[in-house]
Amino acid sequence: QVQLVESGGGLVQAGGSLRLSCAVSGRTFSSYTMGWFRQAPGKEREFVAAITWSGGSTYYADSVKDRFTISRDNAKIALYLQMNSLKPEDTAVYYCAAKNLAGDLTRTAVYNYWGQGTQVTVSS
Repeated sequence: QVQLVESGGGLVQAGGSLRLSCAVSGRTFSSYTMGWFRQAPGKEREFVAAITWSGGSTYYADSVKDRFTISRDNAKIALYLQMNSLKPEDTAVYYCAAKNLAGDLTRTAVYNYWGQGTQVTVSS
């Protein structure tokens, strides 16, 4: 069983930065691919970024590439999302997720575990 708890969301002006954290409980954290997703009001949950269990490979949605950085600390059992140059369209609830199933890591359906989400609001 894996439990995920996000933190670090808030209100920020356009152009600003936020760092999201995801605390993970579970002994097998290091074996999971981890991801960040977001969901804006009235929209489907969408992929933001993912990182493999070793941290050796990272993946980003085109909309956040070169602005967001995903990282993980297997010793601290934590996942991070550094968000720079934030835009109003980044406003959403951000979720961290974990998977150990095969499949496209950009798809919500392949993730076994989800956090409760943290709100990010970017004002113009």
